[in-house]
Amino acid sequence: MAGGPTRTIRTGVGAVGLLAVPVLLAALPIVPLAWLLDAGVGVGLLVAAAVGALVSAALGPMLVDRRIARLPDADLDERPAAFVEYRVDELADDIGVDAPAVTIVRADAPNVAVTDGYRGARIVASTRLLSLPAADRDAALRHALVRLRRREAAFTTAVLPALLVVETVALLATLLVGRRVDRSPADRRVNRIHGYEPDRERIPAPVYTAAGLLLWFLLLPAWTPAIVGDRLFVAGRRRAADAAVARVGETERDGLANAVAFAGDAAGAADWPPLLDRLSLVSMADDETGRVRGYSRQEARVRLARLRSNVAL
Repeated sequence: MAGGPTRTIRTGVGAVGLLAVPVLLAALPIVPLAWLLDAGVGVGLLVAAAVGALVSAALGPMLVDRRIARLPDADLDERPAAFVEYRVDELADDIGVDAPAVTIVRADAPNVAVTDGYRGARIVASTRLLSLPAADRDAALRHALVRLRRREAAFTTAVLPALLVVETVALLATLLVGRRVDRSPADRRVNRIHGYEPDRERIPAPVYTAAGLLLWFLLLPAWTPAIVGDRLFVAGRRRAADAAVARVGETERDGLANAVAFAGDAAGAADWPPLLDRLSLVSMADDETGRVRGYSRQEARVRLARLRSNVAL
């Protein structure tokens, strides 16, 4: 396949970008400390690489498990719950991967995520996804299991803590840059009616903007590889899993296309936890978070167009 080597290179570059994020965050305190102790910058970078990768890999599964534990339980009867686990077992056996644990959550977001790590693998599916027609539901579950088999779920879970730090700081910086402190004429009229005049010694808007720009400047070395990883690895591996499902047969290809289309158009995206977004069938990040991650709004549309075309994926 002509595009095979190119896709491999893009995936590799994306994986390096994601792995660089925890290393860079660890380097912030470790490299200056190594320099002060005359250990050398090179030694500091080596220690930061080991510490950043190990700490992130240790915290990732814990962070994900705690977030999943706080999701609303679906409260399914024993028979429906057992049937879902049975279908996951069957699909896992067909794909050639050990069946993961299954958690069904009550959510309007028609989505499914897969996590992996030293605490074990788990599929998290929403009740709305399970309400889809059988072919669509099974194709979405198969997509998650393919990502599990290829170990990308384990890698993404391991780097999630560092990505969460970068994303949170980036959102804060964006909020500070766009913060509005000036009162509108309507605000002033309401204040006069109620006899309230706020303190005029408030922080000027340029101060917020300068603080936000400073945060962005400090964050840029870690944010850049994070968005490269999101675009090349996370989005690229979703498309690769699409292709793997499509190659199984026409029913699976059409079912996956239907699931992706429904997830992209249906309401309820706010029900899906942002922490699981990179591990999910479809990204459900809001506009602000999507821009911070460097996501393209065209990603789901491109996937859908490829699935519904007659070209080989």
